[in-house]
Amino acid sequence: MQFTELPTPCYVVDKTLMEKNLKTLKGVADLTGARILLAQKAFSMYVLYPLIGRFLGGATASGLYEARLCAEEMVQPAAAAGIKLENHIFSPAYQETDFAKILQYCDHIVFNSWKQVEKFGPRAKAAGKSIGLRINPECSTQEGHAIYDPCAPGSRLGVTKDNFSRIFETGSGGRLLSMLDGLHFHTLCEQDSDDLERTLSAVEEKFGQYLPHMKWINFGGGHHITRADYCLPRLERCVRRMQQHYGLTVYLEPGEAVALNAGFLITTVLETLHNGIDIAVLDTSAACHMPDVLEMPYRPPLQNSGQPGEKAYTYRLGGPTCLAGDVIGDYSFDQPLSEGDRLVFEDMAIYSMVKNNTFNGMPLPAIALREKDGECRIIKQFGYADFRERLS
Repeated sequence: MQFTELPTPCYVVDKTLMEKNLKTLKGVADLTGARILLAQKAFSMYVLYPLIGRFLGGATASGLYEARLCAEEMVQPAAAAGIKLENHIFSPAYQETDFAKILQYCDHIVFNSWKQVEKFGPRAKAAGKSIGLRINPECSTQEGHAIYDPCAPGSRLGVTKDNFSRIFETGSGGRLLSMLDGLHFHTLCEQDSDDLERTLSAVEEKFGQYLPHMKWINFGGGHHITRADYCLPRLERCVRRMQQHYGLTVYLEPGEAVALNAGFLITTVLETLHNGIDIAVLDTSAACHMPDVLEMPYRPPLQNSGQPGEKAYTYRLGGPTCLAGDVIGDYSFDQPLSEGDRLVFEDMAIYSMVKNNTFNGMPLPAIALREKDGECRIIKQFGYADFRERLS
């Protein structure tokens, strides 16, 4: 099937572009000795897990279901081929009912508080797991996106310096510290390595005395490593710093970088109208199919378009739901839009399939893979049953 023959709406992931990102990440891992993992919260298209497992060291999960997905679709097939991959997990709080299964699937378990270490740590250690504690270096590097800032005041994510050291006042500090194999921090979002370097200095300032007791440190995610202008030499220096000063194994958990600019969302114009501005209603919804457009917010790139007023015809593109704010953005075109025109949004592999929903009974987009020869195949299509089974 050709790209132009795919149904809409449809997510399309390009295998060649994916492999380009993966080669870049593997190059960093080979150069530095760092272990790089897929953060499944950004991209969980498991038909590509065998490919990803050829380049990365495994994956990380945010909960039981992602952990199971990694185990069944990445770790186990790789093991059958003689390749050992890792399955990590972090959660702000684990549920008792899930933890036995988590022990079954994961080999690295990161806790969010000393209380969680106290509650679940002994079982994890008895099961032979490597356990860590997420720390909060209280070093905000976000600009204008507090929702994505784990270092914002009042954050529930990670143990601050004061709360880390307070455990030693109870008499349990030494025992709990001895259970830890590593420390984990995750403070970045679509950022360059200068912000990592700054954060790492804060980590050393606040938690440096504990690093010699650890085996590993995890830099978390948010590293835009595969972006064209990302500073790889600085990242290398950050990794080497932890290896040489403290003898630590370094982990990174990029999500976006794995599939950055490797996916598309094809949509069709359903209707055009005018209300002070020309408007085009698409069969794709920002609220349902690209929710980060509203949550981040951001304006997704669109092929063959320009900024408002840049080209001859400007339209506000919106979805078919009842939500007044279901607006993707304002774009300009060389020609007027007409019913039936197909538009292609770019960089739609990340935080799209994993976050889409069926609000208003909206159908979910099909998922397709574009092979290296340019041929496309539909991996999955959705229908009424998928909507109905989410309800009761």
